[in-house]
Amino acid sequence: MKKRWFNKSMVTSMVGALVLSGALAGCSSGSGEDGKTTITVWGMGEEAKSLPKIAEQFEKENPKIDVKVQALPWDQAHDKLLTAVASKKGPDVLQMGTTWIPEFAAAGALKDLTPHVKDYPELDPKHFFEGSVETTKFEDKMVGVPWYVDTRLLYYRTDLLEKAGYKEAPKTWDELKEAADKLADRGKGKYGISIDAKEQSLSFMFARQNGAELLGPNNEPNFNDPKFVEAVEYLNSFYESGAAPKEELGMDIIQGFRGDGILPMFISGPWMIKLINDQAPDLEGKWGTAVLPAKENNISALGGSNLSVFEHTKHEKEALKFAAYMSKPETQLKWMEMTNSLPATQKAWEDESLTSNEYYKSFGEQMESSQPMPVIKQWEEIAQTYLKSFEKIYRGGADVQKEMDAFDKKAEEILKK
Repeated sequence: MKKRWFNKSMVTSMVGALVLSGALAGCSSGSGEDGKTTITVWGMGEEAKSLPKIAEQFEKENPKIDVKVQALPWDQAHDKLLTAVASKKGPDVLQMGTTWIPEFAAAGALKDLTPHVKDYPELDPKHFFEGSVETTKFEDKMVGVPWYVDTRLLYYRTDLLEKAGYKEAPKTWDELKEAADKLADRGKGKYGISIDAKEQSLSFMFARQNGAELLGPNNEPNFNDPKFVEAVEYLNSFYESGAAPKEELGMDIIQGFRGDGILPMFISGPWMIKLINDQAPDLEGKWGTAVLPAKENNISALGGSNLSVFEHTKHEKEALKFAAYMSKPETQLKWMEMTNSLPATQKAWEDESLTSNEYYKSFGEQMESSQPMPVIKQWEEIAQTYLKSFEKIYRGGADVQKEMDAFDKKAEEILKK
């Protein structure tokens, strides 16, 4: 399954307008008769199912703290968090998708960790990738700590590119387009690359590579800027030349990647490494990963999850201890072994398990040029609105400049909300 990019739909009415009563199951517990303090940790999605194993190790090092893990499905987590914030009764520690930080920080739900760094040095921002730290900031506060990260890079069939005349992955926009066109020329039903039109970060990522600023200094939209328009035209050129399919092919990306390589290149995240190894063992030695090709730069999108401490926790010290434990390089490496989630601490990337793995090594290199989408509460709505405009372009043949002019006006209205 494709791992989520954590851009879940946001409730724009905001928490302050929500009137709910009652505590939510799984809320913080006090000290028990045995003298232990129980803290509750909310985790999201499939990864949360592995959290109890890490919690057990934390408990061994902290015998006076019990950790109760509650796993929430991503499609229910947002509303449950809203309920917890409104009632001021929730978990002690909670997983936050990076795009959720502005909303819940603005609602006063997330504790500022800045004053606690001196007592819990593992939380110090200097230990993490700069782009990851950016996702934890709200105004002048650090309301979370990076837990795990993901970014996007290029997956490619080394054998098929070599046949097309390329001994290594494309390094520039021009090389990527040229290689994709040559691969598409292999015959009917063959393509050069998969461009996922539903991946909302893709165009913004390429626009940044072209030197575009998505938002101005006062958060004014720049989506009809020539550099942004040129990036959209570049992506659309893959559809226009037939290098990328416009329609769904009735197969998943791994099916398209293996065999004759109907889709011999695609852009995706780290979870695909395990999926390819598990589902396409026949491709061993025939594929690779590489940092994204560059124009002015090769900036990729950065996602992942943060850990935050609930503002209304009654067990601040214990919650901070848990967040600090999860921020240790050795803990994040264990977490990677369990879930294939990439560590957010830079120190962890010095470990041999990452430096000696040719697939993961590329992700470490790409992390040096990865940035999150703008950390504002309106971004999700802007991104979803863009996808509608992009569909009119690649599928309907709309003029790129005119469509981006219209999208820019819509974005301006969204940003005023």
